[in-house]
Amino acid sequence: MALGYTRRTGMLPVEVTGFVGRVSELDHVRELLRRSRLATLIGPGGVGKSRLALRAALSLKGDYDDGVVLVELSALHDPELLPSAVASALGLPEQSGRVVVDVVVEHLEARRVLLVLDTCEHLLDACALLADLLLREAPGVTVLATSRQPLDVPGEHTLPVPPLEDVDAVELFAQRAAAVVPGFRVDDANRSDVLALCHRLDGIPLAIELATVRLRALPLTQLTARLEHRFQVLTGGRRSAALPRHQTLRTAIDWSHELCSPQEKLLWARLSVFAGSFDLTAVEEVCSDDEGEGYGNDAYQEGHGGAARQDGSGGLLPREEILEHLIGLVDKSVVLRDGDEGARYRLLDTIREYGADTCGSAERERCRRRHRDHYLGRASYFFEMLLTAEQVPLYWQLHRDIADLRSALDYSLSRPDGVRPALVMAARLWPFWSTAGLFAEGRYWLDKGLVQESEPSRERSQALLWGSLLAVMQGDVGVAHAGFTETMEVARAAHSELDRMLALGYLGGLSWLFGDFEKGRESLTEALAGLVRIDDPLGLVIHHYQSSYVQALIRRSDDSDAHADEALRRISAAPGDGVGECMITSQVLGIKGMAAWTRGDWPESVRYALESLRLSRELRDHFAATNSLELLAWGSAETGRHRLAAWLLGACSEQWRKIGSPMIGVAIYQDDHSRVESAVREQLGEAEYRLLFEQGAKLALDQAVELALTGASRPVTATTPAEGTSSLDHLTRREREVAALISAGLTNREISERLVISKRTADAHVEHILAKLGFSSRTQIAALAGEAATGPGPGRLGSSGAPK
Repeated sequence: MALGYTRRTGMLPVEVTGFVGRVSELDHVRELLRRSRLATLIGPGGVGKSRLALRAALSLKGDYDDGVVLVELSALHDPELLPSAVASALGLPEQSGRVVVDVVVEHLEARRVLLVLDTCEHLLDACALLADLLLREAPGVTVLATSRQPLDVPGEHTLPVPPLEDVDAVELFAQRAAAVVPGFRVDDANRSDVLALCHRLDGIPLAIELATVRLRALPLTQLTARLEHRFQVLTGGRRSAALPRHQTLRTAIDWSHELCSPQEKLLWARLSVFAGSFDLTAVEEVCSDDEGEGYGNDAYQEGHGGAARQDGSGGLLPREEILEHLIGLVDKSVVLRDGDEGARYRLLDTIREYGADTCGSAERERCRRRHRDHYLGRASYFFEMLLTAEQVPLYWQLHRDIADLRSALDYSLSRPDGVRPALVMAARLWPFWSTAGLFAEGRYWLDKGLVQESEPSRERSQALLWGSLLAVMQGDVGVAHAGFTETMEVARAAHSELDRMLALGYLGGLSWLFGDFEKGRESLTEALAGLVRIDDPLGLVIHHYQSSYVQALIRRSDDSDAHADEALRRISAAPGDGVGECMITSQVLGIKGMAAWTRGDWPESVRYALESLRLSRELRDHFAATNSLELLAWGSAETGRHRLAAWLLGACSEQWRKIGSPMIGVAIYQDDHSRVESAVREQLGEAEYRLLFEQGAKLALDQAVELALTGASRPVTATTPAEGTSSLDHLTRREREVAALISAGLTNREISERLVISKRTADAHVEHILAKLGFSSRTQIAALAGEAATGPGPGRLGSSGAPK
């Protein structure tokens, strides 16, 4: 399954370095969470709060029927987006048209979940309000937060996270030093030096890890002596005076800073403008001294170029030297390699703050502007390449860049001259907002800009147009109608005929929805004539797609297929013959499936549903995938595959509930759904139908899609095996471990890192498991292993020593 990322938002990350000590703290956290529903780990930066929280959450995963969900907040700076971040971590697309926090609470109110809110200090009030609401409204939810200060919510229990004890600090130093200097170990000859160094660093894990990097250049005895000297200087020689821990960490980072070359220091300062993980291209565009700054960032689309120049900071970072200096910062543990596939990097919060402090105001303003221009360029390029094979990789690139997209929008909207670029960026991201299920967030940024941009302009007409489309998708048709109407006026004043014709087409569709077929027909006819005259490829595809939707779902007209076929023809006429375009094609194929269903052609309906499903999984489009699953359930029932239909109906019921939308986007198909459900229930009997329905409802969307594509007559579980397989009993211990990690969502590469084996060996284990169980996909392994991990019997994964 080509999802384009390795760890879905909300899942616990894979530990890439060893976890040291914290035995008593882990016991204390577990005890707190078993007797209270809100625990906050507090302490200074670098002391290990996040690592402790994640290890505790992992150890408690089996205590929560509905799992553990991680919400990483360090890159989120707007408190109004906190509910959206939580919804995203929970896998809830924002399609309901309701307040997002209400959707989150409704989802959690009947579930047992451990919700980890990591790094709350900069969103303290918002996190406190959310935690308080969940404590009152969702009795099965427990919240574990990390922060530099308490949330101060009734019922909160706090646990200060102390520095490491001597023995653990020495062990951490030994582990990290061995990674820097192969063969290093702590023995009787050097133990006193290591202990002295750890004492001087107050046992702060981050400070210790930064110090070990120096072992590349200095032997341990000199390292300890130099660090002792540095602290004497900073404290005026008063060796008995205890340094505040934040000063200790600051001093350790100062020391790492001095280890850097002038160019590395400058790059560190400039990297502080990134809010999340970043790639090399972004670093080269934002942090180099090339020419070509400015609104639109054409260099991103047209290639790299420009001469290096000297700026006011006194530093010089030519583009061709960026990689060298970035590698230098990675070697010094200032920049970390991120866990995503491909070369991505990130800064710890404390390191980012230090870099920002060393960046002058003029230099930082210049970098923020270049940062905004770069991500505006990415958004624009994605929009321009929407009908090409680049659509899918560009979509997942934006998905990984979400923290920096938010940061760029926030920066632009904080400056009078940045409002129009922000509107362009937010508007061109509309396909991203809709596919990612971030409808509310897209509307938030557009509305925020529209408040500041009142004059008629092309930027305002685009923002109104695509913001209104997002409103339609959320079912907010009244707001959408007013928005499209205003788009018509603004577009006319701004001489934007394309925006005006697109808005007219959407108004025609809404007229049909409201029952005014004559007005709807006139508007759509006029809009089509205008778009043909303009000859905008994407505009014409959107018009025919929208018309096919209206015809199939609202009017149930035979004209639907003609519009759908025209949309597909125009996609295939795009550069590259439209090969690789998934977003619109999957929706159009789903509509063709609905048209086939309406005229009673069940096999054709199933065929189109499967084609749509294969494409929608490339982008993990909740709405398109659930539409196809629903349609596949109906077609399966009509063609006699009642068991498949039963569990598909269960899977769809859970996904529609998450989406908060009626099936197929409109309620008019409820009669079809009810008729199919009654027929399947009658064929199978109540007991078998209910069992299969409930098994389907427990599946994650990815699992349901994969199983549907294989045509599985029932979800694979420990109690309902496939192909005669009874359980995991006949797998080896190592194969059980691999199966458990597959169930936890790990890729083969992550499994190899966790088990300290080669990627090739991990691949072989997976192939052996598939062969032994008679399965065709990792999803089937995940379903069986997930059931075995929590269910009774000899197949329980915990009995083999694998993670529970």
